[in-house]
Amino acid sequence: MFTHFAAWFAGDGTQRACALSFRYFGFAKTVLIALVLATTPLFAINIILNQYAESRAVSEMEAMGQVSIRRAEEAITTTVSFLQRLDRDDVETCDAADRIIYEQQIIDHGMIDAIGLVDAAGQRMCIIPDRELSAEVVLPPLRPDGPLVGIGMLERSYLGARAAVVSWDLKNETRLFAEITPAVIAMDPGPEYLRSYRRTELRLGDNLLWYQVGGYNSEGNDPSEMLSVEVASELYPLIAIVNAPVSAALQVVQQLKVIAAAACAAIAVLFVAIGIWYSWRPESEANDEFVAAIRNGEFIPYYQPVMDIETKRVRGCEVLMRWRRPNGMIVSPGQFMAYAEANGHIFDMTRHMMRVASDEVGALYGEHPDFKLSINLFAGHFLDREIVSDIKNTFENSEISYQQIVVEVTERYPLEDMELARKIMAELQALGVRIALDDVGTGHGGMAYLQKLGVDIIKIDKMFIDSISSDDNSTTIVDSMVELADNLGMGIIAEGVEEEEQIDRLMELGVTAAQGYYFAAPMPAKEFIEFAERVEDEARERARIAAEVAAAEQAAAEASMEDEAA
Repeated sequence: MFTHFAAWFAGDGTQRACALSFRYFGFAKTVLIALVLATTPLFAINIILNQYAESRAVSEMEAMGQVSIRRAEEAITTTVSFLQRLDRDDVETCDAADRIIYEQQIIDHGMIDAIGLVDAAGQRMCIIPDRELSAEVVLPPLRPDGPLVGIGMLERSYLGARAAVVSWDLKNETRLFAEITPAVIAMDPGPEYLRSYRRTELRLGDNLLWYQVGGYNSEGNDPSEMLSVEVASELYPLIAIVNAPVSAALQVVQQLKVIAAAACAAIAVLFVAIGIWYSWRPESEANDEFVAAIRNGEFIPYYQPVMDIETKRVRGCEVLMRWRRPNGMIVSPGQFMAYAEANGHIFDMTRHMMRVASDEVGALYGEHPDFKLSINLFAGHFLDREIVSDIKNTFENSEISYQQIVVEVTERYPLEDMELARKIMAELQALGVRIALDDVGTGHGGMAYLQKLGVDIIKIDKMFIDSISSDDNSTTIVDSMVELADNLGMGIIAEGVEEEEQIDRLMELGVTAAQGYYFAAPMPAKEFIEFAERVEDEARERARIAAEVAAAEQAAAEASMEDEAA
């Protein structure tokens, strides 16, 4: 997986001329900013700190909204998964046996208050725990073309949160439903200086209020004197609205204004110093060094194994780029990848990585046709068909077949032309190449990438794996990803696995493929080949021993049967 940071190189002769003009412009701009800060400190400080206060308040309010959305998403997703499991287990009637199961499920799932069935009109047929059934309609009438999942609100509330009802269509004119306790969504996040003044609302669908907290009312106020943030869910028709007065945000910077005024002159000097260094650093020399490194083949592939955590066998590897300097020092991609992408060098570098990988591990992959070779691409690779030609030219006559290749596209950075990207991916898939979506859950694509790009594999980002053995939220998210992958017929790989507890938890959730330092760090080709052969030898030995044990047990059983017959 490529890491991206700020670039620090310049271009060729034309770029150097432009860079020189930008140097003068940047230097003059820096000096002007420094003079303004030095001569009008109070004015500048008030503007900067007020903007900072409002920006910080908006960020805090966005975080409040995200917390509300995340809690609501988790509650709905968990409840839907729970109802699906009941449906799969044929627990979907009002019979006594099913009622006992409903009661136990309510005990096991603290967020659920009640479980029952409703008819096509949306009226309760039964409910556990037992309550008096009335003619009250708790869900919209069933439609033939309606969604499988329904969400509604009840009048019962707690601390400003209403009880939600989530249903699952059984396709027999009835629906299973579960009532989510209001306490799940009733919360009051955020810093104290905002919580005393803000108002938060969580609304569902057509402006249906689920949760509200705080007494601030923006109606009748000047819009310039208030802050308002809306956070929408990418999974469900949910929106969180947070409002607060600007005066509340400014409280946090009152003392900072005094301190910043004393430091204004020092800041101006610092800006000038930074401007001089930034404007006149030898960028062209750095660029020449980078181009020479490409020409000299200093960029090399490292290979990180992808393992089957059930059989403990190798499934393949991910190709990761490293810069090996002439002195032997290895430079991580964080120090060069963004520049390579921004200046177009990444295309030559990717072609080089594929050619070298084909030469280095081609024989190994020829002996193991089930091994997969994952190659990282960035958004620019999907702006034209050149990557298709590159893969054909590299692997057409290679011992590595198209069916063994996986190309990974990260979710962290957006694809500029989604339709073109989809066509290019479809062309690769027609060859037999599989498409993996990397860093799932961390970036721009979300559900849109899964829906539009037709990916074959999703890779769970390390940020979710790190806390999977200790954080229920991470477990719920990973569980949802696994279920989504199963439903869409996709493979799934966990990244960044470092502890045995994570392996155990992943296996419980149904994940069977993983990579990370628990198994092995990225390594040169020779070490990877030795690692793969050693792991395969160990797997064959385990299989041989297991076969011998099974044969001995079978022989013993047959002998016992003969003795009994005698």
